[in-house]
Order: sequence, then structure tokens, then C-alpha cells
Amino acid sequence: MKLEYPYKNFYELLKYHATTKGDKKALFIGKRSYTYKELLNLCDSFANYLVSIDIKPEDKVALFLRNSLEYVVSVFAISKVGAITVPVNTFLKSEELSYILEDSDAKVLVASSQYKDIVLNSIAPESCDSIVWEGKDIKSGSMHISFDKAILTENKTINIQRELEDLAVFFYTSGTTGNPKGAMLTYKNIFSNAASATILFNINPKDRSIIFLPMFHSFTFSIGMMLLLYAGGSIVIIESIRPFSNIFKQTLLKRVTLFFGVPDVYRALSKAKLPWYFMWFHKIRIFVSGAAPLQESVLKAMQDKFKKTAMLEGYGLSESSPAACINPLHKQKIGSVGPAMPGYNIKIVDDNYKELPQGEIGEIVICGDNVMKGYYRRLEATKEAIRDGCLLTGDLGYLDSDGYLFIVDRKKDLIITKGINVYPKEIESNIDVFPGVKQSAVIGIPDDKSGEVPIAYLEPEEGESIDTVGLKKYLKEILADYKVPKAIYVIEELPKNATGKVLKRELRARHQKGKSG
Repeated sequence: MKLEYPYKNFYELLKYHATTKGDKKALFIGKRSYTYKELLNLCDSFANYLVSIDIKPEDKVALFLRNSLEYVVSVFAISKVGAITVPVNTFLKSEELSYILEDSDAKVLVASSQYKDIVLNSIAPESCDSIVWEGKDIKSGSMHISFDKAILTENKTINIQRELEDLAVFFYTSGTTGNPKGAMLTYKNIFSNAASATILFNINPKDRSIIFLPMFHSFTFSIGMMLLLYAGGSIVIIESIRPFSNIFKQTLLKRVTLFFGVPDVYRALSKAKLPWYFMWFHKIRIFVSGAAPLQESVLKAMQDKFKKTAMLEGYGLSESSPAACINPLHKQKIGSVGPAMPGYNIKIVDDNYKELPQGEIGEIVICGDNVMKGYYRRLEATKEAIRDGCLLTGDLGYLDSDGYLFIVDRKKDLIITKGINVYPKEIESNIDVFPGVKQSAVIGIPDDKSGEVPIAYLEPEEGESIDTVGLKKYLKEILADYKVPKAIYVIEELPKNATGKVLKRELRARHQKGKSG
């Protein structure tokens, strides 16, 4: 299937809806709501400010913002002036923020005042020309301005046309395997996700999504936000996940139909005692899980609890805008992340880039309009990641007879013991069903006799203890001896990134430090 794109850029999309359905609600946040026409006016005003400070096409504008109206306004205003949006993880510290600002060549930083200490400790003279603050004024002067004042800038004439192939967003990778790299995405990349998901989920203007996951993440940006606005629907923004009950309150009150979450959210939701009226009156027709693998036990629990709502697991990377495949509404397979989304192709290759037959394990390759342009200022890394226009994911998996993809593991996490491949995910899936285990992570460590051996780190359920002796006995009964972890460590919490993906490099560093210390 060839995807079609009615818009060339984000701003054109917004202007079209503001012109054709201007009084329709585009965005809900707190007690406020904004129509497409109101949203366009705010974007025009902020675009005027950006022009007034000499922001030009291809300049980078970094966003270090909480979930907010200002986030959405910034994205569309940046598009209008032809600049590039650089969403930044708000969990980062000053040094990490400095790295991304410098690496991306950001000229402006739009930041929430609640992160003022991190921001002010990260800004170097060569990093940004100015800062726009969402929230309380932090400083006055030529370098600092509040968002409220920025949108009062006098009108400027802006006649910049951005095309589908032009760069739109830099998403910095999570850094699970080293320093973050800026994945350069075009308008076509992002719109391909929106167009494909619109077909797959039967999205229509009556649909509403709830956004409580961080908007800096590609999953929230493309699927949570842009998908609904692309289709002329509405988004419901949650500024803070605390109290968690507010998410469900707003889901009910705002008649949310699409719920996008990560495994930790669904784990909590599957166990939560929700009031009868929520279960009776909610309008959710689809749950989608992304950003990290969903445990089979959680998937089944969600399906049992919400029998009339589809629970779909998908797969993708920032480098693929991010979605690449997902279980369709008509046929879902437990343990699979589904077939390629409409317009895309998934294939499995060996180390020589030779395509492997059905059922054989190899590296997952994604082909389609969602594949990034490359990594910013990293030519060699781009050459390693993209071949013939397709993305080498670094993940291992296989396709079944229906074309459904099954993820086996990260290529870099593969453990080779005595020449035999050991897949940590297989071990983890067996550990995770053991009493008291909330989540596990298996890594390989050097071993003089075997080359590498697996060890496991476990995060216990709150208030629970784990019988590690019993666990090891249980694993020996169901796994080959070489797959059984040589050591099991119970720690309070596994190190994770903003979307709940376990940072195995930190576990390796922890093990090495313990060994050397």
C-alpha cells in the first residue's frame, strides 16, 4: 500500500483544520479547551516571536517542557517558520541537557520554569541565543522572555513553505547503548505514521486521545498527539501524572477513545480497582502499548479486565518515527507485536544482510516512509543504521506464516555462551511469572570458561520478597542449564529511562563496579 499525504508540514495541517472546522475542539487541558482556530492563532503569534529573534529555516528550537499547551503551540509555530523541533527528555540533568543543546546546535530553548535549576546550570554562552519560559518568569533581559509575552509579539510576514522531505524533528535516542544521537525525521516520516495508524485504527474526527506520557517521547509525539490532530480529532493533555486517578477521571469526563500507554501503566491499570461507573461508562475503544516490551501476563490481565476494548501491542524506534508494526484490531497474537503497519515492510536478515526465511531468527529491518533521514552529524552511524533506505534496528526477531513479528531480543544484548546464542528476553519472560517478581533484566557477563554467562537482576513487587533459591530451582526445571542465570540479584528498582525501558548498560556498570570494588 502506498501512503498518501494531504499536508506538506505540521503548520499546513493545523491551518487546514482551522479553516475547515475552526470551532471544533482540538485540545483539552485542565479546565480549558482550545478550538483549532484558537490554536492556530496562538501558533501564529509564537511564530511571529521566533521570526523577530531571527530564527530561520533549518534552525533548531529545543523544547524542555512539561506536557502543556505551550508544547503543542511551539511544535506548530516552529514548523511555520521552517525551523526544526528538538524535544528533550525532561528527566535529564544539566550536563545531559547541555550535551543535547550543543550537539543539536539549538538556537532557542523553550523550557518550563519548574526545571529552572537544571536549565540555568546547563546554558553555556555558545548553546542558545535565548530562552522562552513556560510558567513563572525566571529572569528578565535580552536572553529570557516568558511564553505569554512571546505570543504578544507584533505580526510578521512569514512566507516559508516546508515540503514533505524537509526535516521536522530531531528525536534524541534514549542513550541505552551510549551517548544520545539525534534521529533526523522529516514531515513525511511523521505523517507516514499518522496516515498508517489512521487506516489501522479507523481514526475519525470524533476520536480523542489522552496524553499523560511525556510529550518529548517520539511515541507520544507521533501517535498520541500528531495522529489525532492529523485526523482532525482532539487531544486531552494531562500536565502531571499525579494524582494518577486524574488520568482516569479525565479519560471518563473527556470521553477519550484512544488510550496510549507504556507497560508500567498497563501493569498498574490491570491491578487497579476502578469504580464501576468507569468500567460502565468509559468510551475507550483501543489501548495501545509501546516504547518497551509488554509482559504477557499484563496483556492477558488487560484483556480479561476490558473485554470490549482492544489491547494492542506495537513495536518501533525513534528512528522509525516511531511505529513500525502493531497487532491489528481484527486479529491479535499474544507474544507478537503484529505485522508491519500499512505502507511499511518488515524483513529479517542475517549478518550479511541476506533475507532469512519465515521462522528464522535474525536482525529486524524496517522499510518504508517512516525510516529516518539519518543521525545528525553522524555519517558513520547513519551508514551502519540505514541500508538501501531501510533501517537496521539492532533487534532480533522472526516472522511467522502470517507476517506477524516476534521480538526475541536486542542484538547487543545477545549472550553467547560456549558458542550458543542465549536470548535474555526468553529468560526474563520465565522469571517474570515467578511469585514476587515485578520485572527482571538479564545481562551477559564475561566468563573464562564459557565466554559469557547470564546473570539476572530482579525488581520485587511492592511489599513482596523473592525466593531466589526457589526461583533458580524453577528455572532449572524449564530451561537448559546454560540459560539459567549464574547469579540472581534482587534490587529495589531496575534502572529505566523515561518510558520504562530498562537500561541494561547501567546494570553492566553496576556489576563491574561491584566486581572491582
